[in-house]
Amino acid sequence: RRMKVGYALCGSFCTIGKSLEALMHLKEKNPEWEIVPIISEHVATIDTRFGNAKDTVSRAEKLCGRDAVKSIVDAEPLGPSEPLDLMIICPCTGNTLAKLALGITDTSVTMAAKAHLRCDRPLVIALATNDAMSANFRNIAALISKKCVYFVPMRQDDPVRKPHSLVADFSLLETTVKDALNGKQTRQVFL
Repeated sequence: RRMKVGYALCGSFCTIGKSLEALMHLKEKNPEWEIVPIISEHVATIDTRFGNAKDTVSRAEKLCGRDAVKSIVDAEPLGPSEPLDLMIICPCTGNTLAKLALGITDTSVTMAAKAHLRCDRPLVIALATNDAMSANFRNIAALISKKCVYFVPMRQDDPVRKPHSLVADFSLLETTVKDALNGKQTRQVFL
C-alpha cells in the first residue's frame, strides 16, 4: 500500500513559504506517497503580509492533490480509522508545541497529532517560534524525549535581535523524515 503522510501547517506565517517549498521537494522525491494537507484554522482564515490564506490553502491542496483537513472534526479520524504512516508539522508554532506537550487538543493540527500519536507512529516537528529558548524550552525538552516525536534540526534565526527564537532548517526535513521512519532522531538537533 502507499505510504500516507500528514503534512500540517501552523501559523508561523513568515515561514509558510519555506514550508510549502519543503512540501514540494518532499512530494517530488516521493511521488508514490499520499500526502494529506492539514491546515490550522488560523492559516486557513488569516491574511497576513506574508500571504493570503486562500492562496496558502490552495497551494497546499494543489501540491498534495486533495482537499485539506481544516477542522477538528475532519482531523480526528487520522488515528485508528484513517491512519497516517507519518505526520509532519511544518512549521510548528510555539503555541502548537506547548499544546502538544500539555496534551491540549483544540485545533485541527493538535487533533491530528493526538490521533496520530495514539497509534505510536512518527511525528516530525519543524519548529519556528520566537520563544523557543525561553517560555517554550521546557516544551521542547518534554517532547524531544517522547516516544515517536522527532525534531527537524533548528538554529537561531537572528541571535542579536531575537535571542530566544529558533527556526528549523527546512532543508533537513527530508533527512529527518527518513531518520524518523527508522526510529532515530536526526543529530544534531540544535545547529
